Amino acid sequence: MIRAVVFDVGECLVDETREYGAWADWLGVPRHTFAAVFGAVIAQGRDYREVFQEFRPGFDLAEQRQARADAGRPECFDESDLYPDVRDSLKALRADGLWLGIAGNQTAHAGRILRTLLTPDVDLIGTSDDWGASKPDPEFFVRLADVVPADPGEILYVGDRVDNDLAPAVAAGMLTALVHRGPWARIQWHSEDAERLPTFRVERLLELSPRIARFNEREH
Repeated sequence: MIRAVVFDVGECLVDETREYGAWADWLGVPRHTFAAVFGAVIAQGRDYREVFQEFRPGFDLAEQRQARADAGRPECFDESDLYPDVRDSLKALRADGLWLGIAGNQTAHAGRILRTLLTPDVDLIGTSDDWGASKPDPEFFVRLADVVPADPGEILYVGDRVDNDLAPAVAAGMLTALVHRGPWARIQWHSEDAERLPTFRVERLLELSPRIARFNEREH
């Protein structure tokens, strides 16, 4: 029985195209070149942060985030960066009586933006900065389970990555949904784990409400 649905942020709720374009501009490289190298790094199974090292060895992401902010170019997203199905999907799931949360690897600054945008739509917004643990660290999902008013087996974690989202959530005893968008899902979609691990594989978040309803009916 699914009683709670918790969403990842980047490429699940938020289209990060603008933010990664901003990083390409900050590094002074063509956006298409940055995107191509980014995809190659992901396809090789490497940490996405290694893409910055390809262009600037010794790059410190936290330091450069602060440098961007000091230069008046902080990380930024707004309503226009939400995927088009986000609002309607949250509304449908809320109408179904499900507890809703958002939890992802995000900075405190991004957390503040999320709370401005989405607090009325969900019951909880948590970030890795808030909890002192980042996916795929199992501690992230321990913290998540602690704040969701449901057993781990009643929580559906929705994400776009097999490695960071599905695998550690399943290891924590949660159900999962893989949404087919963003670079990770596009690259990982046909992998064995992407086929095996998720409870649901969806093209759009709006598919979740009817899929969960059918799942819960079978559980009765």
